[in-house]
Amino acid sequence: MSEPELERYRADVRAWAKDNLPPRTRDSMRRRTADKIPAAQIAEGRALQRKVFEAGYLGITLPVEYGGQGLTAEHERIWYEESAAYAVPVAAGVATMVTLGIVLPTVLAHGSEEQKRDWIPKMLSGEETWAQLLSEPAAGSDLAGLRTRATRDGDQWVINGAKVWSSGADMADFGICLARTDWEVPKHRGLTWFKVPLNDSRVTVRPIKEINGSAAFCEEFLDDVIVGDEMVIGAVNGGWPIANTLLAYERAGGSHGGHGIIPSAEASRGPGMSRRLPADLVALAHARGLENDPATRQLIARAHINDYMQAQLADRVTQLARSGKANPAVASLLKLGIGEVQPHRAQLAMEVAGRAGIAWDADDENAGATALNYLSGRVMSIGGGSDQIQRNIIAERLLGLPREPSFDTDKPFREVLQNAKQWR
Repeated sequence: MSEPELERYRADVRAWAKDNLPPRTRDSMRRRTADKIPAAQIAEGRALQRKVFEAGYLGITLPVEYGGQGLTAEHERIWYEESAAYAVPVAAGVATMVTLGIVLPTVLAHGSEEQKRDWIPKMLSGEETWAQLLSEPAAGSDLAGLRTRATRDGDQWVINGAKVWSSGADMADFGICLARTDWEVPKHRGLTWFKVPLNDSRVTVRPIKEINGSAAFCEEFLDDVIVGDEMVIGAVNGGWPIANTLLAYERAGGSHGGHGIIPSAEASRGPGMSRRLPADLVALAHARGLENDPATRQLIARAHINDYMQAQLADRVTQLARSGKANPAVASLLKLGIGEVQPHRAQLAMEVAGRAGIAWDADDENAGATALNYLSGRVMSIGGGSDQIQRNIIAERLLGLPREPSFDTDKPFREVLQNAKQWR
């Protein structure tokens, strides 16, 4: 597409955003990531999300037959840049981000033609929001060891089991659920994906209170939940390759599949953003009158270097992902980088803040951000696969190093469980 055509598109986006979107404020960003959003606010957000979708600014690069616009990555970049100053709707908070950044591109890659034509427009418009039903009490890092059971009953499936650490499940309509459908084959070969309604009376969703006071994660109990064959995503017993696709999007933070709400790493920063000093740390230093203190300046410089290097890594991973030629395991490079940088950065912020990081005026609702970030600093070191798991993936799938010894890779999963009982 020619430069004049792109500039006309930019002018249209700029005018539409100005006329239809509210300005972005600190309060709107808090609502975007809140762990519990009031029902009225969700309804308001869905209406605005549908408005953005109907205007053609959600699913910009997706095929037209799936509700997209069939345009280029440059069009999408223009949208991100021009909408950056506005409160782009995230109707159900983190559940919307999971839906568009992780579930949608997974369905796009592995869903049937009928599923893609039916489900994707509903995700884009905000009609449906999804959560991931992955980890279980006995299957976290070893996801293939999950025990949620799906049993065929005619042309239906009956699902029983428990899931945990599902972001935004209490605000989602459906879950993309991985369940075991064959116990007589090795653990990676007997798994199948299902679309599960979370408002079903046989599904119990419970938020989990975290150390930072929020409840962004949930646990789910599925008791004889019935779904039809039309809710099976991909092939029966062929769920593990799909899991690798989904986890690649998750480990990249959903940034490569946002389709209008979640910008890629470089678009979210804007031109030159990664070269600027960290504004939050500069503000903390200024509040204490330490902006010229050598030790404080060294802390800020260290954080800036880490921010910049992580931004460069994100750019490279994004470009590789867009090329379509990259090993999906490259997402683990980005995930590991975030898992390493975030705890360190949270610690640096506490050092810059000093006493203000542990005690503040109760009327200042923003003053506790440094402490909350510190308490939440290890989320990305654990969630979506721990740092140790990412190192294994990088070593084995990218560097070609020998795989870790495994005693259960080729054994039927039922036999593995029976043997495990004898070890106790």
